[in-house]
Amino acid sequence: MAAIRLSPASRRLAGVLLPSVVGVEFGGRFLTTVAQGEVELTEFQQSFFRAGHAHAGVLLILGLVCLLYADAADVRGPWGWVTRLGVPVAAILMPAGFFFSAMGEGVTRANGLIVLLYLGGLSLAAGVVSLGIGLLKPADKLAPTGS
Repeated sequence: MAAIRLSPASRRLAGVLLPSVVGVEFGGRFLTTVAQGEVELTEFQQSFFRAGHAHAGVLLILGLVCLLYADAADVRGPWGWVTRLGVPVAAILMPAGFFFSAMGEGVTRANGLIVLLYLGGLSLAAGVVSLGIGLLKPADKLAPTGS
């Protein structure tokens, strides 16, 4: 079995992304206090905070997986950056859209910061589409495993 070798860009991004799992853990702790009734929120806020937490965790893991695929597909240049950063940026913007648009006392509908959710969706789409295109390159155009 060949060892997985990350490009310097993917290695640095993974090094930044992995510690952010701790942030997702703290978000989970906050949601535990909400579920136990220690923090009062509206139904809307509970839903949006839950969605923000779920998106943060899932997109963080997807972003790490996409780094491996980006290196396997040998995606380089500007498209390489779109491929490597699209999902991690979405992992920031989408949860921020959920959280910030629902903050405040007694909030029952999203404020203007919901736009962050849509910007994150665009970033997610750009990242996964560019990665998909990179993975569909003919096999003879791909770098050998580990490069």
